[in-house]
Amino acid sequence: MEISGFELSGDGEHDYLYIEKTDANTSWVARGLARYAGIHIRDVGFAGMKDRHAVTRQWFSVRRPGGPKADWNLLKLDGVSVLETQRHNRKLRRGALKGNRFQLRIRALSDPDSTLTDKLQSIVESGVPNYFGEQRFGRNGNNIAMAQRYFAGRKLPREQRSIALSAARSLIFNDVLSCRVLAGNWDTLVDGDIVNLDGSGSIFAADSVDAELRKRCCEFDIHPTGTLWGKGAPTAGGEAAEIERGIAEQRADLAAGLERNADEGRRALRLRVRDLEWELQDDSLMLAFSLTRGEYATAVLREIIAYDVQDPR
Repeated sequence: MEISGFELSGDGEHDYLYIEKTDANTSWVARGLARYAGIHIRDVGFAGMKDRHAVTRQWFSVRRPGGPKADWNLLKLDGVSVLETQRHNRKLRRGALKGNRFQLRIRALSDPDSTLTDKLQSIVESGVPNYFGEQRFGRNGNNIAMAQRYFAGRKLPREQRSIALSAARSLIFNDVLSCRVLAGNWDTLVDGDIVNLDGSGSIFAADSVDAELRKRCCEFDIHPTGTLWGKGAPTAGGEAAEIERGIAEQRADLAAGLERNADEGRRALRLRVRDLEWELQDDSLMLAFSLTRGEYATAVLREIIAYDVQDPR
């Protein structure tokens, strides 16, 4: 369920639809809405992609400036229900969210209650490594293969280029994070780290880590970041930069391609799991938690159950 970062105006030229979907991906739903309304797909907006197989709820916008209004009660898309309709004066754009609220049931547990409770309490206190989920890499890592073809000179449509660049950056980031997890410093600061202010896109350099910065990191006020590789990378210094350069050398073809096609960005290495609640019921676990935009529920699940992030290589 989406946690919106906006208020609807109640009027304007866009229909806003709050939709529940099952076994349907977001892009497929958007195309279905465009067909039903008789408009171009570019006039349908949504804030983010949702898992195809889960039961998910999200907002879509459909531009309807004039002509006969669409009766959304008559919409027939498999696995799709319109829960609410409103009007707004702007198209819904990607990233226009505070985050998402997840409710999950995990069945057939093997861990004893005490072990599982310890894991969950550790997540509350320490967060989890902020891995990109395997969906970023496509089925069997096909998005990485697409990036390699693109960097080797293959032309791609604009949407596929974006997917390829995103997958390549995500793979290098995940490798950097794995390196720091093994070193035990994914949730602490090292000299040269670029630091992210919790809940925002603000970053600053921690050329020298002092007691005050360590305290702020421990309290979730700030987080160490890893590179989203591109031109000018790494912007970190010291030990942090050494780690990132080492990973980039191991992924030389992807790193070189990204340097030609994207500017460097940064992403927090640590994910803060907000409002975590759980309930054990026989051999199942009910989980509820909130994440900010760009964070993956799979990163939380892999710390609780035997769940492996797919190797995209």
